Amino acid sequence: MVMPAGASPILLLLVLLLCWVAPSRQEPAPVQLRLAGPRGPAGEGRLEVLYQGRWGTVCDDGFDFHAATVACRQLGYAAAITWTHSATYGQGEGPIWLDNVRCGGSEGSLAECVHNGWGTSDCDHGEDAGVVCSGQRLPGGPPQTTTSGHLGEVSGLSLEEVRLKPILARAKLSMPVMEGAVEVKHNGHWRQVCDAGWTRNNSRVICGMLGFPQEKHVNTSFYRKLWNMKLKDPSSSLKTLSQKNSFWVHRVRCQGTEPHLARCPTQVAPPAPRQHACPHGMHAIVSCLPGPAFQKGMGKGRSKTSPGKVLPVRLRAGTHAGEGRVEVLRHGQWGTVCDKQWDLAAASVVCRQLGYGTAKQALVGAQMGQGLGPIHMSELRCTGHERSLGECHFQDAEQSGCRHEADAAVRCHVPHMDFQSQVRLAGGRSPEEGVVEVLVPVQGQLQWGAVCGAQWGLNEAMVVCRQLGLGFASHALQETWYWAGSPDATRVVMSGVRCAGTELALQQCQRHGPVHCPSGGGRFSAGVTCTAHAPDLVMNAQLVQETAYLEDRPLGLLYCAHEERCLSRSADHMHWPYGHRRLLRFSSQIHNLGRADFRPRMGRHAWTWHQCHRHFHSIEVFTHYDLLTLNGSKVAEGHKASFCLEDTNCPEGLQRRFACANFGEQGVSVGCWDTYRHDIDCQWIDITDVPPGSYTFQVVVNPKHEVAESDFSNNVMRCQCKYDGQRIWMHGCHTSDAYGADVVSDLERRDRLANNLV
Repeated sequence: MVMPAGASPILLLLVLLLCWVAPSRQEPAPVQLRLAGPRGPAGEGRLEVLYQGRWGTVCDDGFDFHAATVACRQLGYAAAITWTHSATYGQGEGPIWLDNVRCGGSEGSLAECVHNGWGTSDCDHGEDAGVVCSGQRLPGGPPQTTTSGHLGEVSGLSLEEVRLKPILARAKLSMPVMEGAVEVKHNGHWRQVCDAGWTRNNSRVICGMLGFPQEKHVNTSFYRKLWNMKLKDPSSSLKTLSQKNSFWVHRVRCQGTEPHLARCPTQVAPPAPRQHACPHGMHAIVSCLPGPAFQKGMGKGRSKTSPGKVLPVRLRAGTHAGEGRVEVLRHGQWGTVCDKQWDLAAASVVCRQLGYGTAKQALVGAQMGQGLGPIHMSELRCTGHERSLGECHFQDAEQSGCRHEADAAVRCHVPHMDFQSQVRLAGGRSPEEGVVEVLVPVQGQLQWGAVCGAQWGLNEAMVVCRQLGLGFASHALQETWYWAGSPDATRVVMSGVRCAGTELALQQCQRHGPVHCPSGGGRFSAGVTCTAHAPDLVMNAQLVQETAYLEDRPLGLLYCAHEERCLSRSADHMHWPYGHRRLLRFSSQIHNLGRADFRPRMGRHAWTWHQCHRHFHSIEVFTHYDLLTLNGSKVAEGHKASFCLEDTNCPEGLQRRFACANFGEQGVSVGCWDTYRHDIDCQWIDITDVPPGSYTFQVVVNPKHEVAESDFSNNVMRCQCKYDGQRIWMHGCHTSDAYGADVVSDLERRDRLANNLV
């Protein structure tokens, strides 16, 4: 720009200022965001963007916490908690609008962040990003635009909840409610669904959302008679209500594979403006079949599976019923599933197979803890009609390079059983602790009362915490003198409680018929402390098998071990220090696969100092070592105190936090492991008096359940063991839940036959 001679400096400054501010008018076009996917807690879901009139998704490439913060603020939330990848909330549809999103965190809209350009992406919907925002919404923020999925013909439709309204007397008395009229919550109001064009596929989706694996045929002609009778009844308001279109959802068309009704094409109103929503129909009736655990005689039966590709499946380390890390039984061994392509369709196959409904969430990134052992499956592709994951298309995980950091997990829809209203905690400092009080029938009337503390243990406490939705038990208390129970629940109404630990309610556990509590309750009433997460210790069986050997150790080197009772009783009668003991030595590596650190129950002030070895014992018996005959009789034993419970090693990216040196804190961090080398004292079984033969070698971790864990079923490790008097062979080492029952019984049968044992 050339200025005329003698131009005012002020004019020059104004021109420059105008040139500088002009580009700022070209701001990014405002975009609207929403959260989609299966209905979960408010503020979480698949992130979707409205651009040029079409909803699309955001690729997880480059997406990070800063981008999640911007998205959550734009959605009207105070902050982001985390973000998710790999279509955690299911795969979206339509365009992938944004890829490689880079935000600083202070932007006012996701559109202001750097990205590849609208619609420029090399992703597929298996990489859709999601966010989890804080539950608090900002005052004056945009209206909540969370939706439960794509709803076909109705733009912006949100079907929030589904329920069955029982019509028949027997259905009203049933728990859970399994049959009734379908009601859908739309924009905060309950509507009934017209039965015109209603199919069993629709019923299958409804039942899945309510926690049932299957639907069943229902006699609609009987319900039609009831409907017509109510229409003719002058005292009934049904005739007036049914004439209003706001009473109805006009039509639903499901394929039967959808995890949520919101995924089905739905018309709330009829296509023509003045057309009646349900001119000749009535409300749709659905009848569901509950899974074995929710039928009468709870949990006594198992669902029968037909032969073929039906792979047994189980859930591990879940806080609540119907959730956990997915493990399948292939080639006789339990293993995990890789989260590549893990979605709601595959997760729903697992849920239905286990007797639950469809999946609420398909979780990735080992959110329910890491497994140990093989990873069996990856890149699952399921339609939703399969009986098990074995019928889906999948790739062997060995070919995909998966690691346990990518173990898949699931949260299933579970029937509402109202168990939570039958137990409560009283007197504690927080809602997670207190005296256990139960609601049980006493002389024909329901009455609140206490539970006798005698024989009360962690298994029973686990059931109470699960029943209340509080997770796991961290402590089971037989004396609760420091907690005051409720004044209306001083009477002991339950005693001799014995739970397996898997029951859904304390009322399902074994207990005394007539109450028998010599201690009389009061300060001796049962109590619990619950926690959302718990550790889970598992022995590395392969390392035991690889490191086992025999040593003839001179008595002169065993004084300290003898003092700590690590030798057989016959050692007491030897001529010390002359002679030796034959020791079966091995290394043990104990992993914490749970979601909380494993810490000693006692604080440092209560640890025991052992002068001979000059160390503290934080748990007096941490592991039991046993040598058993094939008939199960014990021939030799050992034990290991946790004199040094620490993080020996951790995977890459995790920091060691517990170390015993200098009277340090003891424990095993989540994901880390504690190794006891074969060459330290008491890391053995004394087999000096054992004759040659075939045996079972067994290790039990945390044998007295001194510290609560999320899963005690994997605390036992067993090996087949052959001893010829000079050498020893270990083979077939496995944790107690690593193999299927058929494989274990076959191994035992072969060993017994080989040794002429019937």
